[in-house]
Amino acid sequence: MMPAERAGYTVTMFLVDISPSMGKMRQVSVAGPDGKDTETIEMTNLEWSLQYVMLKIQEMIFNGRKTDKCGVILFGMTNNIINEENGGYEHVSEYVPIAQPNAGTLAKLQALEPSTVAGDPIDALIVAIETQDRYLGNKKTWTRKICILTDGENPIEVEDWEATAKKMNSLNIQLTIVGVDFDDEEFQEEDKSDIKRANEAFYQKFVSRLEYGVVGNCDYVLKEVSRPDVREVKSTMTGSVLRIGDTESRPEEAMEIMIKTSKCTALARPKSFKKFARRKRTAEEEAAARDSMDIDAAEDKTVFAQLHMRSEYYIEEDKAGSVKGDGGGSAPRSVDGDAEDGQAERDKRLVKVEKEELVRGYKYGASFAPAPEDDFPKLPVRRGMDVCGFFPRANFRREMAMGEVYYVWADPASPMQQVALSSVVQAMNELDVLAITRWVKTDKGEPRMGVLWPTIFEEIDCFLWVQMPFADDVRNFPFASLENLVNKKGEVVKEHPYLPTKEQLDAMERFVDAMDLMDAGEKDEEGNRLPWFDTTMSYNPAIHRTKQALFHAAIVQDLNTHPLPPPHEELLKYFEPPRRVLKRAQAAIEECKRVFNVREVPKKVARVRKDEHVRARDEDEDMLLLDRQASQAGPSTQRATQSRAFSQTQKTSPSRTQKKPVGNDSDSSETEPEDDIEEELLNAARKPREREQAGPLPTPARSMSPDPRVDRNRAPGRIIGFTYPLDDFKKNIERGDVVTKAVEDLAFVIKEVVTRPFASRRYDEMIQCMHELRKVSLEEDEIDAWNTFIRELKETCLESKPGNREFWDKVKGIGRPLSFISQPEAAKAGGRSAVLESEAQQFIQD
Repeated sequence: MMPAERAGYTVTMFLVDISPSMGKMRQVSVAGPDGKDTETIEMTNLEWSLQYVMLKIQEMIFNGRKTDKCGVILFGMTNNIINEENGGYEHVSEYVPIAQPNAGTLAKLQALEPSTVAGDPIDALIVAIETQDRYLGNKKTWTRKICILTDGENPIEVEDWEATAKKMNSLNIQLTIVGVDFDDEEFQEEDKSDIKRANEAFYQKFVSRLEYGVVGNCDYVLKEVSRPDVREVKSTMTGSVLRIGDTESRPEEAMEIMIKTSKCTALARPKSFKKFARRKRTAEEEAAARDSMDIDAAEDKTVFAQLHMRSEYYIEEDKAGSVKGDGGGSAPRSVDGDAEDGQAERDKRLVKVEKEELVRGYKYGASFAPAPEDDFPKLPVRRGMDVCGFFPRANFRREMAMGEVYYVWADPASPMQQVALSSVVQAMNELDVLAITRWVKTDKGEPRMGVLWPTIFEEIDCFLWVQMPFADDVRNFPFASLENLVNKKGEVVKEHPYLPTKEQLDAMERFVDAMDLMDAGEKDEEGNRLPWFDTTMSYNPAIHRTKQALFHAAIVQDLNTHPLPPPHEELLKYFEPPRRVLKRAQAAIEECKRVFNVREVPKKVARVRKDEHVRARDEDEDMLLLDRQASQAGPSTQRATQSRAFSQTQKTSPSRTQKKPVGNDSDSSETEPEDDIEEELLNAARKPREREQAGPLPTPARSMSPDPRVDRNRAPGRIIGFTYPLDDFKKNIERGDVVTKAVEDLAFVIKEVVTRPFASRRYDEMIQCMHELRKVSLEEDEIDAWNTFIRELKETCLESKPGNREFWDKVKGIGRPLSFISQPEAAKAGGRSAVLESEAQQFIQD
């Protein structure tokens, strides 16, 4: 077992075998271009095994610790300090000196190729021990690691290897041997050479003499090195004081305990991406590139550079020279085609201001309130934690906890303080109470309110502190009761579709119990099921997937031929519920479906139709905006004039209904619509010139296009009104993005109109609407909507009360043109229908 070590303060030596045998080609499975299917590519054993070294080095670069250093030694070529001083140790070379790794280290590793001579790993090991020892000198606390990467196909000089092992133990060196196709519990190489078999046996014997040594298969370690790994960060302890009671007014009744605080949890974020831009070459660089005969070398130069943010401050002045916003007038705004000219004119009026000339201030309504140079006076608070009171642990609302959690320890250097803090922790734990505290990190600093939670570990007592919200931080969202329902008369409703029955409550309770995860994990040694979810094994996908993508892109030459592999299985471990629980809950799920009458709603797939129409969004989306759409220009000159005037009115005085939230149905039914009121305000706000342009209001008539200011009489949430349904329908169809909504709302209007009193006056208009609705439904692939509408219309007219048999007889008289859209009709229009032609004819005849 490896010893516990502190982060950083490590020197790792990578010993890489570049003997000719490492040039042997092998088949490697990689993710396909789509990231799902696998493909097989060829690479050398050296390229394949070097991925482990580069991934380990990338981890050091990613962590960014200056005390995390490494070096690379090759055996297969000669260049090392021992050979230079004393000779011997041939074919061993110090390729990368010990230093903090960077992108250049990875570039040098990628350039490695198999050599023509074989090297001895024991010679390389001795050179690595000496090089590492000379670099560290007397730094006893640093961790020393050595990793050998080899295929074991070349002879090894094994004389005096015991002395080498003894030296490594004396220096506490941790050795890892990564072998290409080495045998392990899951893999056994076929046709293994005698030399390799002997070398593997020697490596096993060698590490058995070491205190910290291990031999592994390269394929296995490549999988393990991609496993999500949490970066351990040691929190710095900060001194403070815990006060109980008033230490200033009544010191005899109060106490102070010297404490240290450190972070227990801290928010971790993915590595931020930097922005780069193509660097423009200077005139000298362009001339040098033209003169250079080596075109490839010129192209290999870095053409991208990181962007750096710089802030400059400008103030806008008007033509008179006064600052805009000081009462000297406002700058003119560009409109229509003069946008570029207006922007250029504003740029000329911008005056640069140095940062030293700025004054800090606060926004106060439409003006600004400047702050004093040394800011406003701070609160007269002292540094430390003050206990404000205690309350029962049962009253703690966990959802109120916010921010990071801190440890509160007694001063490690003072036994008396440790005893005092431990006594408080033990007392609070025995009484089952928590403490409300105010924490101020610095004198006159910002106070934070939180809760001290007594925590007893095996060998130490401490507190956990978590911040709690002020009244300003709490957001209350009232919702209607799910259990108590009151009608308009004030009576409590006992039975209602919104109120669950006893059978439904029991079914849901059984479903929740069946989905319990506390016994859905693996079995322990005694055969008992463990909890399925473990926070220590739940990794943030955003962090580790970004890290995996970063590492992969840094070591492959082409992402098209070597796409990003799928995430590690440990990263996806908690993405899906356990199968055991799903199987156990299957009966409860089926019961819930039955008692709640759950039915699957077919998903409407957005697909391109005629004129690039697509399905509309949910009916409540942009509901208010639809009522404010400007009328489109038509063939009539008067209609175009009215539309233009109405559009100008909107620009002059935008509708406030866009900002007002939509109320519930009960409120909307009792509240007068605001459309008429706001339209009157819009008309009143227009200038006289605009009123002249708008012309006189037309007389309402069925043959004319209705004026946008006339009441459309739309029901809440509908885009088709009762006044001019056909015109509203055609306008919305012309828009193209609300076809589905328009078809649904026109069908609603027709069914409503024919069941109202005096509906006979509008029979011809409704028949005309039905013809248009059927035509659009056929062309725009709303066939199911039409077939559903005509069936419901027949039921409404013949079976419901009051009904309208007279209108249905009129539809029946028209016959087949207003019946179902059948399969042959739908096929001609490029759509689908589930109704046979015979069914369509029979439906309209009955």
